[in-house]
Amino acid sequence: MTAPPPAHPTRLAFLGTPELAAPFLIALVEAGHEIALVITGEDRRRGRREEPSPSPVKAAANDLGLPVAHDMGTLVDCGADLGVVVAFGALIPTRILDVLPMVNVHFSSLPRWRGPAPVEWAVRSGDTTTGVCVIAVGEDFDIGGIHARTEVQIGPRETAVGLRNRLVDAGVELLVATLAAGLEAPVPQVGEPTWAEKLTVSDRELDWGLTAVALDRLVRAGGAWTLVHGRRLKVLAAEPSADGPDGPPGLLVDDRVATGDGWLRLVEVQAQDRSRQPFATWWVGARIEPGVHLGR
Repeated sequence: MTAPPPAHPTRLAFLGTPELAAPFLIALVEAGHEIALVITGEDRRRGRREEPSPSPVKAAANDLGLPVAHDMGTLVDCGADLGVVVAFGALIPTRILDVLPMVNVHFSSLPRWRGPAPVEWAVRSGDTTTGVCVIAVGEDFDIGGIHARTEVQIGPRETAVGLRNRLVDAGVELLVATLAAGLEAPVPQVGEPTWAEKLTVSDRELDWGLTAVALDRLVRAGGAWTLVHGRRLKVLAAEPSADGPDGPPGLLVDDRVATGDGWLRLVEVQAQDRSRQPFATWWVGARIEPGVHLGR
């Protein structure tokens, strides 16, 4: 049985690793919270030739003069009243939760889109709203009761990158306000849970037999790609088109591709070992013959 969180914690531990988690740590310090310890991922190489470097959260903690560790076991004796988890990406052992209760900031309206990729799945699925929740940390991912939540509208042309940035801003405000007001008893999640599995490279391949609307959502979710003569071409920006080539799915005419229903206009792409560029610029340099078929 995990310990209940204190209503007004005085010392916090912070657990997070990627760039999106750093603003939360900074905001907690600026709000006057004492940070007893920061737990984050190990230093690693960010590029093939680079030396190992700290995670964005560790870099922020170093700038703030905060103690940092990589072993969750050090939380037991850190003297914190509450742990705050943001994009840490690992289950917290029960033996630690028994000593140090924790809350987690999750970027969805739970129980919809539990899991590691809620923003991408919200965009890919065509959701019109999502949210941020501050939840109790339990023995499995994203199952805890909800202390606080806020709703965020998703724009019709919004990308996962843009939506994530807005959710971070909303989440920082929600977390700081929730801790300032005091943690009330969490409310159980209500509704049918859905799982947001991390998208793999194969998940992001454009299947031209799908509708133009579905393919556009996948592009806006990020990382979409297709094949041109067996070489991978990333599609960074696209939009459904009212007109386009009359032909089988995958047929490319000018900047438009035939799909299972409608046409997708390619706006920005990135070829292998090249920088991102407008589709028209790539087309001229690639010297692709008319009537080429994209995909497999």
